[in-house]
Amino acid sequence: MFDTAFQANAFQNDAFQIVITPFEPTKKGGDDAWTPEERKRYKALQKKLKKAEEARMAAQKADQEARKDFIREQISPTPKADVVESPQEIAEAKQKAIVNYDALIANLERQREDLLNAVLIRQAKERLEQEIAILEAKRLAELDDEEAILALFF
Repeated sequence: MFDTAFQANAFQNDAFQIVITPFEPTKKGGDDAWTPEERKRYKALQKKLKKAEEARMAAQKADQEARKDFIREQISPTPKADVVESPQEIAEAKQKAIVNYDALIANLERQREDLLNAVLIRQAKERLEQEIAILEAKRLAELDDEEAILALFF
């Protein structure tokens, strides 16, 4: 019943004598807007981020062990010959290391977001340039139509 209601060629690209060729990306896949340098930098940031997160997890695990040791030491102290640092100082140093890893991870994530934003901005710029080219083609077509009408009058 509805098979003939829609014509396959009803919407043509040159219906108004304007031929617009769509932008063909030079690269295939999901990373059309990435330059090789940006892709390399992004992968390096991902590796650094993974390494920092693993180091943070290791530091957090060591901090938890230090807390357990501190509590164990408080409950049943063991005699030690030469104590340089107290268990609490060790725990504070490990907490400081975790905070440093958190700052490093936040910095790497900010750099990654900056890189992604740069790619998005460049994509938006290219899209705007395409729209400007389309509008310019329409303007020129209208100008040609006006000149043709004026030529018919004179």
